[in-house]
Amino acid sequence: MATNFTIKPRRNEPQDRLIKRFLKKTKKSGLIEELRNRRDYKKPSDKRRRARQKAIARRKKEEAKRNK
Repeated sequence: MATNFTIKPRRNEPQDRLIKRFLKKTKKSGLIEELRNRRDYKKPSDKRRRARQKAIARRKKEEAKRNK
């Protein structure tokens, strides 16, 4: 996933806001998560188990949202 992000500062925008926008954009694209995943080798069985856990958590979150 080779993606270059360019964020231009808005008029009178503080630097911390600019950094926050950059981080939000990279998180949304999944770049940071991919870097963390590639940091070290994970067995295929561990990948499947983690993916299953994420899917369950996501479903629970959606269900809780619907029940509100």
